[in-house]
Amino acid sequence: MKVAGRRIVLLVALIGSALVLSVPAGSDEKGGKEKDETKQAVEMSKTAKITVEQAIKTAMEKVAGKVIEAELERKHDKAVWEVEIVGADDKVTEVHVDADTGAVIDTEEKKSEEKKREKKKEGKGKK
Repeated sequence: MKVAGRRIVLLVALIGSALVLSVPAGSDEKGGKEKDETKQAVEMSKTAKITVEQAIKTAMEKVAGKVIEAELERKHDKAVWEVEIVGADDKVTEVHVDADTGAVIDTEEKKSEEKKREKKKEGKGKK
């Protein structure tokens, strides 16, 4: 009986190991998406003519405040530096700077998570 019990434990351990090892490390959807975004940003950075420092300088000339984030993204069908600035009114404004020309494409106030939830609830109530 002891031999049979050991075999069962060994079999369970082998099956468990096989299941764990058969799942890809990046199978998490969010993790895979983040890897794709990082890869895309690296590729865009190779062709961007404007550096992050230049984009920040340009954005701060457009909107006064403190920069809290700057990242290279694909928006408006092109590579764009998205620079987030907190103004004296404590509102966050995104300034989109063309990564090739350095021109400001547009600015938009970033909505707080609370405002996004309220707007989403309003939309559901209208149906």
